[in-house]
Amino acid sequence: MKLQLKRPLAFFDIESTGVNVGADRIVELAVLKAMPDGTEQLKSWRINPGMPIPLQSSLIHGIYDEHIADEPRFETLATEIAGFFADSDLAGYNSNKFDIPLLLEEFLRAGVDFDMTDRKFVDVQNIFHQMEQRTLRAAYKFYCNSDLINAHSAEADIRATYEVLLAQLEKYAETEYEDKQGNRSFPVKNDVEALHVFTNLQKPVDFAGRMVYNENNEITFNFGKHKGKTTDAVFDIEPSYYAWMKQGDFPLYTKKKLDECWAAWNAKKQEQRLARQPDADSNQQPRPQQQQRPQQQQQKTYRKPHPGYQQQKAKPDGPVTDDMLEQLKLKFGK
Repeated sequence: MKLQLKRPLAFFDIESTGVNVGADRIVELAVLKAMPDGTEQLKSWRINPGMPIPLQSSLIHGIYDEHIADEPRFETLATEIAGFFADSDLAGYNSNKFDIPLLLEEFLRAGVDFDMTDRKFVDVQNIFHQMEQRTLRAAYKFYCNSDLINAHSAEADIRATYEVLLAQLEKYAETEYEDKQGNRSFPVKNDVEALHVFTNLQKPVDFAGRMVYNENNEITFNFGKHKGKTTDAVFDIEPSYYAWMKQGDFPLYTKKKLDECWAAWNAKKQEQRLARQPDADSNQQPRPQQQQRPQQQQQKTYRKPHPGYQQQKAKPDGPVTDDMLEQLKLKFGK
């Protein structure tokens, strides 16, 4: 079967010093680009991680410190690697949770802007787990009816991943899928956009899964005490949460997306503050009535008494009469 592609789909696999996206480094990277015309391009790199490879990791992928001692660092290769990916969509096995976040961390450390805008990413593991709930070796045996030789070799793994996807497309072309909400569909199609949707059901924002989109397409936290809350809501009640995450042991790409959320929230707050402020002209130009009132008060305070005022006040007070009392009662409501 041939993939129906609008642009290249780059299958890639990473072998690393460990599984901590924020702290570990790449030691081997292999990329197989499936081209729209059916051709393939394959390239791999051995990389010096700049740190010792833990024995438990070396026992898995077979790469030891002496194997990469003379290899270049990632920052030396970053531009070349980004150029090979070019405008490709991305595919891999467990790539959404591990390979893509780790690759982005390396690019950020190297100062290379690897733009993820408009890229599609297909995680073959998600198709497999959602349809069969197995592992890569089992997937290769199940779909391709063959044993996976040299497992945990980057090139062997991506070749197996590529072949598994082709087999999945054939097997599930007419297979109905029911999600947790009871919605039924035929999601496994020979179409990268459809596979992108099906393998990214959680809608990650930062690939490490610390932030995800909710059903209203709002960015929410996906861990800790604020899990399920939108970033705006959390910043409203606890703006220090931003500083805590910035200082914490989170992946650089997570912090980059966090910065974008923080900037958007601050922009909204600034707009709200400006909207609440009265018009500038009203502060500087008092209304005519306000201008007249102080003048009238000033005239009352400082004008000379009427000549007759002294004469009237100089008159002796007369006796209080019943008529005067009645007038006072009418005036004050007594």
